[in-house]
Amino acid sequence: MNQLRLSDLCGHLIRAGFDARLDGSDCLVAGVNTLSDAKPGEVAFLSNPKYVAALAQTKASAVIVRSDVEVPPGVAAIRCADPYGAVTVAIIALHGHRRHPQWGRSPAAVIHPGAEIGANPNIAAGVTIDADVLIGDNCTLYPGCYIARGARLGNDCTLYPNVVVYDYCELGHRVTIHAGSVIGEDGLGYAPQGEKWVKILQVGRTVLGDDVEIGANCCIDRATLGVTEIGAGAKFGNVVVIGHGTKIGPDCMFVGLVGVAGSATVGRHVTLAGQVGIAGHITVGDGVSVGAQSGIAGDIEPNTTVFGSPAIPVDSAKRSYAVIPKLPEWTRRIRDLEREVRELREKLNGRDDGHEGTEAPRHEGDGPLIRRDRS
Repeated sequence: MNQLRLSDLCGHLIRAGFDARLDGSDCLVAGVNTLSDAKPGEVAFLSNPKYVAALAQTKASAVIVRSDVEVPPGVAAIRCADPYGAVTVAIIALHGHRRHPQWGRSPAAVIHPGAEIGANPNIAAGVTIDADVLIGDNCTLYPGCYIARGARLGNDCTLYPNVVVYDYCELGHRVTIHAGSVIGEDGLGYAPQGEKWVKILQVGRTVLGDDVEIGANCCIDRATLGVTEIGAGAKFGNVVVIGHGTKIGPDCMFVGLVGVAGSATVGRHVTLAGQVGIAGHITVGDGVSVGAQSGIAGDIEPNTTVFGSPAIPVDSAKRSYAVIPKLPEWTRRIRDLEREVRELREKLNGRDDGHEGTEAPRHEGDGPLIRRDRS
């Protein structure tokens, strides 16, 4: 962990493209923390207005905030238009990047003589690398990883424990895959024959672009034919499932428990919140944002925000969901109105005063009979 003066930290932010300005004491800081957990000697940040109350109670020596935010007395402020982006730079400047254990090329790893390993390998014991595999320079493979025949890994890839890359799948440069994820397993491809399901051989592969990061316990199917593709810069949370033959565009963000069925096409810079499900063979346009637990059953136009199941434009969804808490009261009121209407019809039919009447002409669709007084 590094120790920096706030003026030096501002310098890091400015060089990274942020408009940082120090307001207050140029003190030393040695770490980044949340507003509620920060201690003296640490810097915190405020991006979401929901946490403004925590700012008044923070013990941080400094906070990264927007220019219009008031900070408590004695707390220095680094003022910046984008505190959330700036804190990522601050974390790197003060904490540095994660340092991996250094194994070199462990003699306890099982590496086929036909595999090609790049410069500066960092391959742990318990790793298995099959024939015809190509691994680029500066790659780190944690224990339990299995790289199947013919797979390709670019430079500077990191695979955490028990990652599996199936045969002939491809990872670009600087790809990170977290523990337990599987790249290129067979997709759910079966043909119905009577009451049986006959497996369709999955002869395609999976390709991940440069700078992709995959969370823990994700599964990305190989294509039946052709390629399942994850675009460069895409980021997945944990337990994300991508069906066979699906195309995910560059720079997408999928939060945990997202599921995308086979042969779907998802455009560039699409954001899917937690537990979103996308049906197969549909297209989600560029720049779409989908709210949590939404279900997408049809194509979504580019640059729209949708929510709900089935997903609809977010403004309509908000109005619809605002009605739901009122349904029990409205149901009671409707029952009361129906009872009042029934009682009024009974009175109009003369049932309350005992008069006999004649039947009025009736037409198809008429309501209850209304009798006319003979007099």
